[in-house]
Amino acid sequence: QVQLVESGGGLVQAGGSLRLSCAASGRTFSMFAMGWFRQAPGKEREFVAATSSRGSMTDYDDSVKERFTISRDNAKNTVYLQMNSLKPEDTAVYYCAAGFRIGAIRAYYDYWGQGTQVTVSS
Repeated sequence: QVQLVESGGGLVQAGGSLRLSCAASGRTFSMFAMGWFRQAPGKEREFVAATSSRGSMTDYDDSVKERFTISRDNAKNTVYLQMNSLKPEDTAVYYCAAGFRIGAIRAYYDYWGQGTQVTVSS
């Protein structure tokens, strides 16, 4: 079992930045691939970014490439999502997830956090 708690969401103007954190507890954090997903009102939950268990591989949705960066600190059991140049269309609840396979498929991830709201005003 893994417990995931996201933090760092909030309200920001377009063009601004936020850094999301996801703290994990329970099973050994370093054995999991970690992902970030987001869900806007009335839309499906969608992939944002992922990192392999040791951080050597990353993957991004095209909509966030060059703007978002995923990273992890296994000593702190935490994964981060640095979001720059934010746009109103980035507004969503952001979820972190843990699984045994890196990728954009929700089914790859077995554990999910409760989410943190990110709102980008125009």
